[in-house]
Amino acid sequence: MKETTAPVEPLIAGARRHEVCQILGETYDPARWNDWRWQMRHRLTKPDQFEQLLRLTPSERRGLAMCHGKLAVAVTPYLAELLDPYDPSCPLRMQVVPREEEAIVSPTDMVDPCGEEHDSVVPGLVHRYPDRVLLLAIDTCAAYCRYCTRSRLVAHGELDPLAGRLDAIVAYLQAHPEVRDVLVSGGDPLLFSDEKLDELLGRIRAVPHVEMVRLGSRVPAFLPQRITPELVAVLRRHRVWLSLHFSNAAELTEDVAEACDRLADAGIPLGSQTVLLRGINDSVPELKALFHGLLKLRVRPYYLYQCDPVVGTSHLRTTVAKGLELIAGLRGHTSGYAVPTYVIDAPGGGGKVPLHPQTTVSYEHGTVTLRNWEGGEYTYLDPVAV
Repeated sequence: MKETTAPVEPLIAGARRHEVCQILGETYDPARWNDWRWQMRHRLTKPDQFEQLLRLTPSERRGLAMCHGKLAVAVTPYLAELLDPYDPSCPLRMQVVPREEEAIVSPTDMVDPCGEEHDSVVPGLVHRYPDRVLLLAIDTCAAYCRYCTRSRLVAHGELDPLAGRLDAIVAYLQAHPEVRDVLVSGGDPLLFSDEKLDELLGRIRAVPHVEMVRLGSRVPAFLPQRITPELVAVLRRHRVWLSLHFSNAAELTEDVAEACDRLADAGIPLGSQTVLLRGINDSVPELKALFHGLLKLRVRPYYLYQCDPVVGTSHLRTTVAKGLELIAGLRGHTSGYAVPTYVIDAPGGGGKVPLHPQTTVSYEHGTVTLRNWEGGEYTYLDPVAV
């Protein structure tokens, strides 16, 4: 790649597709580029490909070299085009290109921070909350976030991890009528073929007491080509909710907007879960740009997660005090729809615990003293018993 010290103009979608394809040994063809299966087959996974794509820092170069045996590296051509080749602080680049800091193991780091192994009732099914379960359907993602909560599980290359265990999962659901909500995650379940996903959702929906099925996915951000009319028809047929993952406004491209429009136009409810990340979205302007951008796409910001203490992620984690400061900087300064709930997934399996800036100053003898977004204090009186 040609060296330059000149300022780099913001990247325009489509500007680097020929270059990305050349790195892959391919000729750019719009039809193939927009084929999600082609995108998955041609993910960038090798250090030499990233050497050609980016002006790597020494930390990134060492991070790529040490990934063997750790969380894999994989970036779709679509996402590769969006990575700033010159700026290592590019928010997309920081999420998917490893750095040598991943080798640092902090005393607070945990292999399974959410305690999913402890709450696993049959292989692939986690039952922690009384009325809902987590179904880990697949171990593959379109691209691997360096802060992945399930870095211990994903990227192992099992093409059909549900084979041989779906019957046991369904049997458990049938035997537990208290379960009304099933979250299908992984990996990314939208990487199943339409037929396999249809079969999986059909098996879950056939359980009479299951009222709600949710899918957790990063696909609309990293592989929007996957959101085809055929896939949308499957999701609509099974009346699913989608919990999407977006971390920075730079992810909200025209392709992403088109994908979200297809989903929203089909009546599929869309929520976003964002992980709070140092240097990527840990400022009020960054979060506001993301959340406002999501609302324009009819995606409701739902959760802002404190980054889980996954092994090797301390360089990406903020303090809780910072998170509370950011929520306080959003509340009252933007639409309520644009303010997600700030949560910690309590380490060890305690579940999601919401955190709020201090708004209840005191509550005694039926008198509540409240603090609003401007710092003003107000009084609310409980109703008097007659």
